[in-house]
Amino acid sequence: MSRSEAEMSLEGPRAAVPGEGAFHGLLTQPSSEVAAQLYEELGSSQRERLQKEAAQAAVAERQRLAEVLRQARDFSGAARLLDGCGAAALVAELYVQGGRYVDAAEAYLRAGEVERAAAAFERGGAMERALEAYRGLGAREAMAHCLVRLGRPYEAAQLYRELGQPHAEVEALASVPSGDPRHLESVLRMCKLLDGEGFTRRALALLADTVRGTESARGDPALAAEKARLLRRLGMDAEAEAVIARLPSNAAAPESNGYHYLKAIPIFGELSLEDMKDLYRVARQVLIPAGAVLLEKGSPGSGLFVLLEGEVDVFSGPETDARRLNTLGPGAYLGEISLVQDAPVSAQVRARTAVRALRVTRAGFQHYLDTHDAAALRIFRLFTHNLAARVRALST
Repeated sequence: MSRSEAEMSLEGPRAAVPGEGAFHGLLTQPSSEVAAQLYEELGSSQRERLQKEAAQAAVAERQRLAEVLRQARDFSGAARLLDGCGAAALVAELYVQGGRYVDAAEAYLRAGEVERAAAAFERGGAMERALEAYRGLGAREAMAHCLVRLGRPYEAAQLYRELGQPHAEVEALASVPSGDPRHLESVLRMCKLLDGEGFTRRALALLADTVRGTESARGDPALAAEKARLLRRLGMDAEAEAVIARLPSNAAAPESNGYHYLKAIPIFGELSLEDMKDLYRVARQVLIPAGAVLLEKGSPGSGLFVLLEGEVDVFSGPETDARRLNTLGPGAYLGEISLVQDAPVSAQVRARTAVRALRVTRAGFQHYLDTHDAAALRIFRLFTHNLAARVRALST
């Protein structure tokens, strides 16, 4: 049907029923599918006028027209027609489908779904509103993430410290700018955290870089004392300071902090630096004792494990005589498919030794996808590409 025919179809009923709006032409069509097709053929200005007329109609008529608009995939238009009709949760979902995330968040609030409202505010870039909603929920990890994105990394680091997430705290502190009055305090805290994780040389390199780049740091007694402490930890005397001072700021940056291992996973291969750092902060470090089961064959996938230290054995099943398929060590990852696909675990994985790992839960990853549209698109595109490659390999 041409655009002119669609307009005539709408104008016909309007002329035949004086006083009634053009939208009645849609409501009198033999089916909602035909009405949706007519609506799709209209230009944007005609659709806008029709919606304005419909907004003055009775609730029942607005609901019927909203269904037509939903079938025509004008989700935001359908949401506007239903707004105020007592269906706030449905309105929110329609706004999400239409990409109107802040409007969706407002509707979620009216529906009493504060957690979903917070995520929608974050997804729509209304970070202050998101922070306010997360604070009301007591969701400190989500609050910390919002604070980083708002350019308030020191406050985020304080929350990560309370949560016992040292790697995320280091990442947040590293974003405190040199002009901030708390910069040197942040550097000292990072040094202690890095040293505590066994990265003493990296802490010394950080100190050297801070002294080179910040005038106020050169005579700071706290930094000098921290440098002396770290040197003693390494069994080095004061003469070694000249060597340390020449180290680049990223010297001896260890892969075992997990970031580079996480970055190397194929489905994250197209993430931007900012999105990758956000994902890294979603992860938590976990300690798994020798003999413990990380993944149970046949059970629902629980998320991603990235091995930092130790080894795990992969078995064909949970039986005592199950065949050992592989032994994996630092840098290996397990369960990444469960992040994007709801499927049972295909093997039994048990810690061969004590293991330190990064873990990204399904719930944490889903929240990440819900608040990072560009990252979600890239992840699913790579997942689909890799899945297709596997299918082709199996078929040949």
